[in-house]
Amino acid sequence: MPNIKIFSGSSHQDLSQKIADRLGLELGKVVTKKFSNQETCVEIGESVRGEDVYIVQSGCGEINDNLMELLIMINACKIASASRVTAVIPCFPYARQDKKDKVGVRSRAPISAKLVANMLSVSGADHIITMDLHASQIQGFFDIPVDNLYAEPAVLKWIRENIPEWKNCTIVSPDAGGAKRVTSIADRLNVDFALIHKERKKANEVDRMVLVGDVKDRVAILVDDMADTCVSWFSPTGATKVYAILTHGIFSGPAISRINNACFEAVVVTNTIPQEDKMKHCPKIQVIDISMILAEAIRRTHNGESVSYLFSHVPL
Repeated sequence: MPNIKIFSGSSHQDLSQKIADRLGLELGKVVTKKFSNQETCVEIGESVRGEDVYIVQSGCGEINDNLMELLIMINACKIASASRVTAVIPCFPYARQDKKDKVGVRSRAPISAKLVANMLSVSGADHIITMDLHASQIQGFFDIPVDNLYAEPAVLKWIRENIPEWKNCTIVSPDAGGAKRVTSIADRLNVDFALIHKERKKANEVDRMVLVGDVKDRVAILVDDMADTCVSWFSPTGATKVYAILTHGIFSGPAISRINNACFEAVVVTNTIPQEDKMKHCPKIQVIDISMILAEAIRRTHNGESVSYLFSHVPL
């Protein structure tokens, strides 16, 4: 593939390397460091003049540092005369801050996802590739093209290959916001779905939960776009087995101990966020590799092909 360069930020170099290997390319040379006052410095180690540049940086770990690093890398490539700069952001940072709520102090909350969108555009990004945005309206925060890929085809493949009783399962959404996601998966598998209604007092704190739907004597598969502290997870009673499948496994605070103490057969996440350290402390965590989906999106974008094929298929 001529006239293409792929650079990796420091947030998830393993995923970047897998994407480059899949495309048969070498990762571009880049040095990131911090000055003594903690300012980020980025040096692009090779020419990008006239090149189609892709920068892979996920919104995880030291999120603010990694976001700033991404913005500086985009700007460095842009002012070095790259023809197009695409930010590949597997897990979009600040995606949960996508709207103002109608009650109390939240009515004065910032819409930080829009701020991040503005920052990416101003830094010089021409195109965004991301996966399973927490709220699909974030695509509308940008004035540049955004390809929001879905982990759903890879999730369906994992369910069919790893859960023998999948034909007798119920897909469960842990909140009303994920109803559209679980109904799509349930339709594709031709099984039932249910949802958990949560009443929250404040963020990351749930007051009451009610299951709407039937999981008795069935395999329950909780499907969500992300899990952070896992405080709102609740194991449906009456199910024979319970699995949890997520796109973004953030797992901060006491999340790992909560998973270890819960009765899940497995907690399955994609590698949009590095999971190696967490897997050492939690044998229930399993990982679906989505590098081939991102690599194929990059290849199709570079060649001017449609990426909608990836919405329903996993590349071979």
